[in-house]
Amino acid sequence: MENSNFAAIDIGSNGARLLIKNVIEDAGGNYEFNKVLFLRIPLRLGKDVFTIGEISPERERMMMCMIKSYKQLMKLYRVVEYRACATSAMRDAANGQKILKKIRKETGINIEIIPGSEEARLLCDNSVESGYARKGNYAYMDVGGGSTEISMISDGRIVGSCSYNLGTLRILGGAVEEGEVEKMKEELAAYAADYKDISIIGSGGNINKLCRLYDSGKGKKSKDTLPVDGLRKVYDEMKGMTYRERIDRYSLKPDRADVIIPAAELFLTVADALGCQQIHVPNISLADCIIDGLYKKLKDSPIKA
Repeated sequence: MENSNFAAIDIGSNGARLLIKNVIEDAGGNYEFNKVLFLRIPLRLGKDVFTIGEISPERERMMMCMIKSYKQLMKLYRVVEYRACATSAMRDAANGQKILKKIRKETGINIEIIPGSEEARLLCDNSVESGYARKGNYAYMDVGGGSTEISMISDGRIVGSCSYNLGTLRILGGAVEEGEVEKMKEELAAYAADYKDISIIGSGGNINKLCRLYDSGKGKKSKDTLPVDGLRKVYDEMKGMTYRERIDRYSLKPDRADVIIPAAELFLTVADALGCQQIHVPNISLADCIIDGLYKKLKDSPIKA
């Protein structure tokens, strides 16, 4: 594994990603990851699942073509090990298991449907190991198309982890169960009573984009920190615009221009419930965490790859 390529396939409710990273390990056991390839397809499984309850034939066709393409790219880049994971939309899809079985038969790619608790743990563990939450109180928050994962961290230790069926596409599709938002607010308020001065660590494409929009408005980098007041200002500017106006004004991709509004609302709701003043945005994705965990598992195994 001294110089090897690892891959992660992350099939979310909004987009599906292939990330390939090269890991270089020295004689002392120190290692470094470098991105080789990143590809994102706006598959939008949640658009089907959160309205009709299953994945449509057309999106199934798109998904099959995508996985076949990802397999060839992993061959091209000589990937030594990969892990493919699907999250909220596939968890809820009535025909999800049937489709994954068909994909496995035709491509040989095994896609795991991981529970929200594992999704939260993968994201949170990577954040702690990267040094973002070793001291102080934090809420690691990842907003996806179908769910929001929140892990509470105190001095580098996970003290609580929750997954809520509150995702951007689920909200846009009107598929949020009554009481889910209040449940989240009440549980977070309980944490805030026990842990003071909490900051959010934000994950996901929407908060990354919102942070960049805040930076562009200031004309300088904020060192990956987005003040909650700054997020509120960006949100207030965007929410009065039409979908087309957001695309033109902020150069947003079409599959970002709609979901960015409910994403901002979720971050603001959580910030209010926890009394947070700032959001750290380290740009760590689930795909990064999958590769990190995959490499460490192989590195620690008795038989080295």
